[in-house]
Amino acid sequence: MSTKQIPIPGLILMLAALTALGPLSTDAYLPAIPAIAEGLGVTIHEVELSVSLFLAGFACGQLTGGPLSDHYGRRRAIALGLSVFFIGAGWASIAGSIGELWTARILQGFGGGLSVVNSMAIIRDRHSGRESAQTMGKMANILMLAPLLAPVLGTVLLELGNWRLIFTFLSAYSLLLLITLMFRLPETRRPSAEPLPNPIRGYWNVLKHRTARGYLCSLACAYAGMFAFITGSSGSYIDYYGASPAMYTVLFGLNIVTLLACNQINIRLLHRFSTQQLLQMGQRIQLTCGLLLVGAFLFFDAPLPVIVALVMLYIGVQGFVISNGMAGTSEFFPHSAATATALLGASGFGFGALAGTLVGLLGDGTPLPMLGVMLGTTLLGNLMGWWLLPRTHSIFKARAAADES
Repeated sequence: MSTKQIPIPGLILMLAALTALGPLSTDAYLPAIPAIAEGLGVTIHEVELSVSLFLAGFACGQLTGGPLSDHYGRRRAIALGLSVFFIGAGWASIAGSIGELWTARILQGFGGGLSVVNSMAIIRDRHSGRESAQTMGKMANILMLAPLLAPVLGTVLLELGNWRLIFTFLSAYSLLLLITLMFRLPETRRPSAEPLPNPIRGYWNVLKHRTARGYLCSLACAYAGMFAFITGSSGSYIDYYGASPAMYTVLFGLNIVTLLACNQINIRLLHRFSTQQLLQMGQRIQLTCGLLLVGAFLFFDAPLPVIVALVMLYIGVQGFVISNGMAGTSEFFPHSAATATALLGASGFGFGALAGTLVGLLGDGTPLPMLGVMLGTTLLGNLMGWWLLPRTHSIFKARAAADES
């Protein structure tokens, strides 16, 4: 019996817990950034840079882990990645300087990327087509709890101890996850007896596929816009608009609620529309929100509720862009799913790191740098998707045609 036919109890839950390493590692310590800056005697912007460094490490880990996973199997790559993450998180918990924290976060990100890249690859090992997108959507429903609860968790741990307790928790979480997966998760990709192929060639095979490039660019820009918000939201909501850390946690969580709702809608619409149609619909909505955000702030000095509402929709439609983009790309590369997923993830987190760094460099004490980068990234994503993806009717035209017939 093939791996695709063998039921794996709790598979979606296990993969969601593994993928949650990313949002937990970025979102849980956002409320603690001022405390970290005070504790290490540095500026908030220097601590914010650790977010971008984690994302850069995460991207490199995915690029490394994809070919290793396709060649040696999923379990080995997961075990290695979680072990490195465990060491990095433990080091961050005892860091005595900002330089140590930066280094530990890079190591933590590398291990996280090396292990997380296997989640989508395992789904592709077992499913294809719309079924793959729907399974990814179901996993995302569980996964959305991580960014929703992470800031709350960080705030609670900050109250119970200090910012170091957050990294201690992440270290313990990765260790527990490693033990669980090694006991419960079977191998879904047989190790190859052939020599390890040149990973550059594998990535080139993905890049030379025009439609795959379209999905990749769309995803990378969507991630960049999201991480621009993650990097700049604390300073914008707390410092500029005067929200308390507790209120910031609530406002941040509203984005995840919207994302969860959009993801549910996406799962239902997949029965009627293609992954590309839904992805491009999400891109159009993001572009509209980006234009309204920048315009409302520049010309009307928009109050916090207006900014929050538009950001909620902007972040929410990631549920259409990311899951459909990953499912659409992996469909073209059934025998190198981890390599394709790695390139997608690395591009997303790499662009996210650049976007977050740009928000920090342009920081002027207002939300404008964050909003401007969010608009710029989604504009670029729309343009690249329009250029590279095959021409297709939008879901609105497709629905109208269906009604006429």
